[in-house]
Amino acid sequence: MTTGAKPIRVMRIIARLNIGGPAIQAITLTQELERYGYSTRLVRGVEDAAEGNMDYLAQARGVSPTLIPTMRRDPGRGDIAALLRMILLMWRDRPAIVHTHAAKGGTLGRIAALLAFPLRRWRPRIIHTYHGHSLTGYFAGRTARFYLQVERVLARFTDVLLAVSDEVRDDLVGLGVAPASKFRVMPLGFDLTPFSADSDREQRRRAVRESWGVDESEVLITLIARLVPIKRVDRFLAVAQRVGALPGVRFAIVGDGELRDRLTSSANATALGDQLVWAGFRRDIPDVCFASDVVMLTSDNEGTPVSLIEAQAAAVPVVATDVGGMRSVVRDGESGFVAAPEAVDELAARLRQLVEEPELRRQMGELGRAHATARFTLTRLASDHAELYGELSARR
Repeated sequence: MTTGAKPIRVMRIIARLNIGGPAIQAITLTQELERYGYSTRLVRGVEDAAEGNMDYLAQARGVSPTLIPTMRRDPGRGDIAALLRMILLMWRDRPAIVHTHAAKGGTLGRIAALLAFPLRRWRPRIIHTYHGHSLTGYFAGRTARFYLQVERVLARFTDVLLAVSDEVRDDLVGLGVAPASKFRVMPLGFDLTPFSADSDREQRRRAVRESWGVDESEVLITLIARLVPIKRVDRFLAVAQRVGALPGVRFAIVGDGELRDRLTSSANATALGDQLVWAGFRRDIPDVCFASDVVMLTSDNEGTPVSLIEAQAAAVPVVATDVGGMRSVVRDGESGFVAAPEAVDELAARLRQLVEEPELRRQMGELGRAHATARFTLTRLASDHAELYGELSARR
């Protein structure tokens, strides 16, 4: 953009800024794209009490989202009020681009754009990012079929569908959401500098481990995830119970959510006893990674697993289920291991191997850092978006 030129208006819509990759991307892109000449209004809804939120990141980056209180995760009467509020905002801002993120924001945001500007010649360019998808593994029967049909219809009116990995794109194409030609793959990107700052790493590592009662001689395996069904924390507990008999092994779960009470009282959690730390939500994820010797993720589905990108950037090896975009993040046998979700014994065997071989942990950690910091940078993500926005703006 030339000096003095008027900024190009973007409206970015996400249903909630709950802890996770979609919220991080929505916030950071809102700030980063300013230097490319884009003025962004970030529209967000309200998180459920157990989800946590990333308002602290928005504040740190000087981003002030526009709150729509009636926009929440689950469908309800408030969606109509949210839709009307978005339409009014679009009439006021006249954005050149409407960019929606994740399922709920993508549905309401795209419908609002179509209603606000029914004539295509006046309509902003519409982009939707699939950070994963909830079309399999979340709903059953008629509900799943209904949501799939909604996505198929909205895809026809969307200029570009972005997928965060080849696997997510292939899933959506296979489900008939849209043809492959409608999609572009754009990997996530983050500010990974805090995870590669090693100057005071040992001090920060000790501080976290001491607060959890973990000795430096012990091997700490950590899960960083929301305690919701799709993350399958129960599977992590089953793996931990199999590996827990090894001497000097401890486990930590960083996160919170609707399943906390059920998980903490489960048989596997009870059997682990003091070997397991329930840490709740934490903002100091770089320190959590530094404190960990292995980071796990045992989900049934993932778009791009942010916790594993961050762990690898911190030079920590990972073990994960082979789902969604996992193989785009984890190089199996190099930066960590992946195994089929149902293969609990194999996951345990891979984890046991890392526990028993410290040199393997070091080697995989180094390779993981090189991979994560080369592929998943915020600079690349912002540049990719600026290029796409410029291309679509030129078409107008």
